[in-house]
Amino acid sequence: MTSIDAPASPSRPTASSPAAGTDPSDARTARSGTRTGTDARTGVDPAELHGPVLAWFDRHARDLPWRRPEAGAWGVMVSEFMLQQTPVVRVLPVYEQWLARWPRPADLAAEPPGEAVRAWGRLGYPRRALRLHAAAVAIRDRHRGDVPSDHGQLLALPGIGEYTAAAVASFAYGQRHAVLDTNVRRVLARAASGVQYPPNATTAAERRLARELLPDDEATAARWAAASMELGALVCTAKNEDCGRCPVADRCAWLLAGKPAHDGPPRRGQTYAGTDRQVRGRLLAVLRDSPGPVPQSALDAVWDEPVQRGRALDGLVSDGLVEPLDGGRYRLPLT
Repeated sequence: MTSIDAPASPSRPTASSPAAGTDPSDARTARSGTRTGTDARTGVDPAELHGPVLAWFDRHARDLPWRRPEAGAWGVMVSEFMLQQTPVVRVLPVYEQWLARWPRPADLAAEPPGEAVRAWGRLGYPRRALRLHAAAVAIRDRHRGDVPSDHGQLLALPGIGEYTAAAVASFAYGQRHAVLDTNVRRVLARAASGVQYPPNATTAAERRLARELLPDDEATAARWAAASMELGALVCTAKNEDCGRCPVADRCAWLLAGKPAHDGPPRRGQTYAGTDRQVRGRLLAVLRDSPGPVPQSALDAVWDEPVQRGRALDGLVSDGLVEPLDGGRYRLPLT
């Protein structure tokens, strides 16, 4: 899963200005670290996108804590876990508290996993907390407490898939990877492919396009990943896109085609009220707010419908988010 409003790089690079007398196209090439010329397979000249988007990012990137140098690779990783399907505004306070309490992976690994679930609060999808705790344990045990920089080693950590591995390698270590979150996929769909929205699930064609549009230079590729993500979060949004502020509006394939409406499969919407997710959230809230085990009656009080409540509780136990105890009591996991 990917973030609604995803992070960019841990620091904000500053682009240099073209030297006097330099041809603008040469300046774009130097800034983008890529070759000029339209790619026969994509129909897109990467340099025509890189230069304007990177310049826009230099001016408009948000100052977020995981972008600062002091965040380090662990701060970037924590942000990536938290930002999956969760807006930045909800993540910020939890992120700050998390890093203050657990500034290194080993600090989190030393705590029971239930404490990670408790500290996760109302970010949603709390299994992410368990996965982040498991990743911290693996980093402590396999990598001497340091988040690995190798993409393959990142992929081998619990709870980390292709997106998160690429994001951490790119944003924390400045490596060249295609970082495809929802925001980037939307920018590429519109600017390069001429469609309003990307497919519901990431396709091989999208991955190929993202790789073909990567700047050649590692550092520039990392900045491009951050910049294209930020553009999707702030300007090329899912609804009410602000094309007047877009740095590549004059070369956006979708805009130039007259912004044709989406004609693919219906886009998946998210519902919450009345769902098992809502019930699970209420049950977990009772456990998070209690310093010790709680009786069944305390959980029964938060949702009237017994069948759905039981199904939600069984799901929490199955997912390892809740431990059942003797006497009909429950607690957050200790092991």
